[in-house]
Amino acid sequence: MTYPPGGTPDPYQPQQPYGQQPYDPTSGQPYGSQPSSGQPYGSQPSSGQPYSGQPGYGQPYGAQPGYGAPYQPVTSTNTMAILALVFAFVFSPAAIVLGHIAKKQIRQTGEQGDGLATAGLWLGYIFTALGLLVCIGYVIIVVIAVGSSATTSP
Repeated sequence: MTYPPGGTPDPYQPQQPYGQQPYDPTSGQPYGSQPSSGQPYGSQPSSGQPYSGQPGYGQPYGAQPGYGAPYQPVTSTNTMAILALVFAFVFSPAAIVLGHIAKKQIRQTGEQGDGLATAGLWLGYIFTALGLLVCIGYVIIVVIAVGSSATTSP
């Protein structure tokens, strides 16, 4: 068995099949050889342009010139829609008002948050109705209590 120049092979290094040298895919040459421009890695090219250290047209790996995601403007969520959902749990009549204002603003501006505004509206209506039923129930209980105490007293 023949060993590479310099001694015995490193047992922890993977062996190259058929005695080939390791291949550098970025330069297209075996490792350890000079780049095709004749300049060592890390030096500045003679064209006056700064060397980016990456192959290609100065683009980072994975970027294709002229191919990018189409520009989509970032739209924010309507603040009134968020407040409508929060106020549905805090003070439900305010959620109804804020929800209607938010839906109107979303139609005009195209912001996100239509689902939040709708959820705030529905919860505002439900909790307001439940609150009114509880208030009516208390009033009925008080009227019955006062009426029964008036009829039982001598």
